[in-house]
Amino acid sequence: MEKGIVYLVGAGPGDPKLITVYGLECIQKADVIAYDRLINKELLKHAKSDAELIFVGKSPGKHALIQEEIHELLISKAQEGKIVTRLKGGDPCVFGRVGEEAEVLAEADIPYEIVPGITAGIAAPAYAGIPVTHRDYAASFTIVTGHGRQEKGMDNINWEALAKGSDTIAFYMGVGNLKHICTQLINFGRSKHTPAAVIQWGTTEEQRTVVGDLATIESIVQEAKITHPAIVLVGEVVKLREKIQWFQEGIRV
Repeated sequence: MEKGIVYLVGAGPGDPKLITVYGLECIQKADVIAYDRLINKELLKHAKSDAELIFVGKSPGKHALIQEEIHELLISKAQEGKIVTRLKGGDPCVFGRVGEEAEVLAEADIPYEIVPGITAGIAAPAYAGIPVTHRDYAASFTIVTGHGRQEKGMDNINWEALAKGSDTIAFYMGVGNLKHICTQLINFGRSKHTPAAVIQWGTTEEQRTVVGDLATIESIVQEAKITHPAIVLVGEVVKLREKIQWFQEGIRV
């Protein structure tokens, strides 16, 4: 039997129109779609009527399928000769574990392609009226995983380099760890007056944005009851929101 192929596809940050043309084609031709928690389910309406849709997403603390089971699923379906689309939120190469999945597929001699997507760390701020770079404010931009807990020995960030070396910083999965993030940046040299924003459900109808600085953003987030999924953005570019915000934000019901 001829082997199938696996497409490792970035579904974009939430707005279903922000998927790439090629990403949409991969959905339309798939025999099997293995999709994550944060993809917009509207995208699944483009699947073939007989496509097999498999939820493999992971909620914080709850795992529908562990990563090893996802690997086995991709391999077994491809070995059946099927076209498999592995649909991930944002860009598959940005905290999407696509490297692990591609490695496993390569070892199993399964054909695959990586299809980039728009990542939330750029798209959510854009929808909030905040460009991550700007000639007057930011010449560098850093993407960081924000959930490493110091008390669990999981904080491997070089905070001094981050605080002093990057103009704009986007923390993914960091809203639950916001106090630690702000404290570390201030402790390692970033001004407590550095503007900060937190954008929940970026690019969707449920998007909400709050703005403060490193000294105040934690209390502002708590008062607004902002939770995950959210992007934490730190840098002078946050000031631009007041002038160029364009997206009409709603309130999640």
